[in-house]
Amino acid sequence: MLLTRLNDQAHRILTTIVLTGSRVFGRAFVEAYKQASASSKYAAEIKKGNVTGASTYASNGLTLDEACRILNVKPPQGGEAQMENVMERFKKLFDLNNPEKGGSFYLQSKILRARERLEMEVREAERKTKTDHELKEGWKPKVYKDR
Repeated sequence: MLLTRLNDQAHRILTTIVLTGSRVFGRAFVEAYKQASASSKYAAEIKKGNVTGASTYASNGLTLDEACRILNVKPPQGGEAQMENVMERFKKLFDLNNPEKGGSFYLQSKILRARERLEMEVREAERKTKTDHELKEGWKPKVYKDR
């Protein structure tokens, strides 16, 4: 009878170990797959010469939609974003998640990456607008006359 009990307990312990181990391994595998996928997308965009597309995946795969959801702001419309609103939300959330006040460093870094992603999007839109304007108007270099 004692031997039967020990045998049952051994089976339960072994089953628990196997199930827990497989869950941990499965989660690690999924996370590694996500990182490998983001890296391959980044490499493909760089290979195409698309620096803007590559920078989408540069910040741990943070997309524009994710950045907007993290900071709870609307996506930039036509390259225009309300940066005052973005900075206000950033400062508030960043301060709330200060590790010295019991916050989370992980959340703080996600908030920082979200702000950087939105700033990058606005910069790229401004650069594109400037380039389009130069193409329409033609390049007009500043010429200085000698006196």
